Amino acid sequence: MINKRVIVLILGVLLLIEAFFLFISAIVSAAYKGSDTQAFLLAGGITLLFGAVSYFSNRKADKNIGKREGFLIVSLVWVVFSIFGALPFVISQEIPSYTDAFFETISGFTTTGASILDDIERMSMGLLFWRSLTQWLGGMGIIVLSLSILPFLGIGGMQLFSAEVPGLTPDKLHPKVKETAKRLWAIYTLFTIAEFILLMLGGMGWFDALNHSFTTMATGGYSTKQASIAHFDSPFIHYVIIAFMFIAGMNFSLYYFALHGKVSKIWKNEEFRYYFGFVAVFTLMIGFGLWVSENYGLEKSIRDAMFQVVSIVTTTGFATNDYLMWSPSLTFGIFLLMFFGGSSGSTGGGIKIVRIVVVLKNSYYEVKRLMHPKAVIPIRLNHKIMTEKLVMNVLAFIVFYFLIFVFGVAIMSFLGLDLDTSMGAVAATLGNIGPGIGDVGPSENFAFIPDAGKWVLSLLMLLGRLELFTVLAILTPVFWRK
Repeated sequence: MINKRVIVLILGVLLLIEAFFLFISAIVSAAYKGSDTQAFLLAGGITLLFGAVSYFSNRKADKNIGKREGFLIVSLVWVVFSIFGALPFVISQEIPSYTDAFFETISGFTTTGASILDDIERMSMGLLFWRSLTQWLGGMGIIVLSLSILPFLGIGGMQLFSAEVPGLTPDKLHPKVKETAKRLWAIYTLFTIAEFILLMLGGMGWFDALNHSFTTMATGGYSTKQASIAHFDSPFIHYVIIAFMFIAGMNFSLYYFALHGKVSKIWKNEEFRYYFGFVAVFTLMIGFGLWVSENYGLEKSIRDAMFQVVSIVTTTGFATNDYLMWSPSLTFGIFLLMFFGGSSGSTGGGIKIVRIVVVLKNSYYEVKRLMHPKAVIPIRLNHKIMTEKLVMNVLAFIVFYFLIFVFGVAIMSFLGLDLDTSMGAVAATLGNIGPGIGDVGPSENFAFIPDAGKWVLSLLMLLGRLELFTVLAILTPVFWRK
């Protein structure tokens, strides 16, 4: 039997956490004399009430969490957070449609960055702050944040950690999951503060610097400006954001080792070398293409190419240029990058570099095995032999990913979108990227998509954020059998 009471208990605790951040946003709104302060207070009060009732009515529940409870909690929390997180938009009437408000909110929490807003700068400061905060909270993970609290309640967290943290196998930096969660969030917060300071030094106001630091480290891509980072005509700001997008796309466990004097572990990590290599190669190719075909200066060609390559690979989604205005070959290169993703253990979405590496190695070794059928040629990653089960897991993930992509494109086409826009919208949401191609490019938004399409894309965001299997598992009949 599924332990339903512990699920409601934990969701109650998490709603209390969300209510706290809604009240923080109310303070920001009040500081700017925003008209949405009451909306935040009301939304926070409703969230607090539901959280308190859920917690106190189940505080004596059996605290044991199995795999099924872990999958359900991790899947439900993103939906529940988005349901309540959408309230300030609706109550304030800044986004009167609940479908649009939910889409905007789940896009924030899943760090997708796909938006329905066509005039971001007219939004109140409180709501702009809340949009960015949803991405920052979702970047490192709501469950990872909560794991420092749950042990206090006598609840184990390994099942939750395994279900939420991206990658083939979650890296534990400490034998206790609680300490691992603390270390990850500490590193995440330090980088956010560092970027905030550098953006301030580059001329950004503190509000814009804080919001963009939140959404860069979360690889989320929400901006306080309609033109995204292109609004800031400053090479220094562009390079700072490039650097921190790249940092956010790396495995955070590598930073922990580096801070403890093991800097060499970064370059020795095979996934990092491929990550660095993919970014370098695509930057040079696209930069050269811009220099030749778009008549940009050399520095601007390399900067714009590097910015968009890093932004798409890490699934951040910021823009300094509209890549749909480039030559078709360069735009295709950007679209291809939408299927890469950041490193495992990063805040980035997508397929993940490590899976790309495993698929490339397996394909190469299959050719070698044809030539030498009796040879035993195992796949190695970081000098360790990968088990056949793990390789099959990667291949199954890739197959499921592209099946869902094709199915999603078919649904969006059925709803009336042209093929380019359907492919762009599905790739952008399933990969948690934000901008796509077609009518959902970096200069456009998702407002025109039918409501049914927005709910489909919201599901794709959730699937992408939890790397498919966590959500797909609860949709199978086997999961619900006693």
